[in-house]
Amino acid sequence: MTSTNPTLNPVGGADAPPAGPRAARRSSSRAAEARRKWYEIIGLTTPAIVVYVMFVLVPMGFAVYYSLFRWRGVGPPTEFVGLDNYVLAFQDPIFLDALRNNAIIVVGSLVIQGPIALGVALLLNRRFRGRTGFRLLVFVPYVLAEVTVGIMWKLLLTGGGTVDALLRSLGLGGLVQAWLADLDVVIWTLLFVLTWKYVGFAIILLLAGLSNVPPELTEAAAIDGATWWQTQRHVTLPLLGPTIRIWMFLSMIGSLQVFDVIWVTSVPAVRSLGASATMATYMVDNGFFARLWGYGNAVAVILFVISFVAALLFQRFLLRRDIEGAITGRAN
Repeated sequence: MTSTNPTLNPVGGADAPPAGPRAARRSSSRAAEARRKWYEIIGLTTPAIVVYVMFVLVPMGFAVYYSLFRWRGVGPPTEFVGLDNYVLAFQDPIFLDALRNNAIIVVGSLVIQGPIALGVALLLNRRFRGRTGFRLLVFVPYVLAEVTVGIMWKLLLTGGGTVDALLRSLGLGGLVQAWLADLDVVIWTLLFVLTWKYVGFAIILLLAGLSNVPPELTEAAAIDGATWWQTQRHVTLPLLGPTIRIWMFLSMIGSLQVFDVIWVTSVPAVRSLGASATMATYMVDNGFFARLWGYGNAVAVILFVISFVAALLFQRFLLRRDIEGAITGRAN
């Protein structure tokens, strides 16, 4: 016979509070906590989103809009030309020279700065007397302002300047060139200046990556009989891969958008012939000084699209593994 006395109910007992209100309170508490988190996210991200929209998306929108007009900056743009400015850019041999120069700087920066920075970083990662001072000397060019570097090297490389005098004093007068005036030499001179300026950043970045290599692995390799070179090749460099790829990404984007050093160091007459022009200097020459604002905006859009596509491709094929590893590690 089943008991009807609630005090003897074996399921919950007569004194237990109803399950419904308690579950509702827990659900309400979780919902309030979720809303509070969303309020925090919105409060923290809204200022950044507003700044990004105002100073990135809105200027980009105006650049695209004005690039569709033939406009000299006086009054509102009225002469709509569609994509003519873009067609004219790719038909201009000077702009094509600027594209070529940017490609030379991108490849040259990766091929020249990379090995130099890696070798110096591996050297500075070892203990020796004066290492701190040498690190400081290596990093000094990077912290100098681009305008300062441009003016300094322009004075050094001017015909009859310090570089020419030094070469002649060493009996190497045959190597003297019109470093900034020769149409065939100037881009390589500027590539040297850019390497001197930015190789310090690559060295410091690689040194930071080397500091994260566990010393136990190199010690284990040494115990197994590996030489120093074998240890660097099979242990250090694979672990340094993510840092190298990040530096390659930053160097590529910086080389595509390089302006300050090229603008200050190069000679305007040579730059106007395309020998030392880059996309950024070409944009300023034509958009600002020639007052072809619509055309200059078209060049700016082209520069943005090239940089954006290059960044996407680099992340898709080279940085994807590093990004996925970082996300997986965070999730775990």
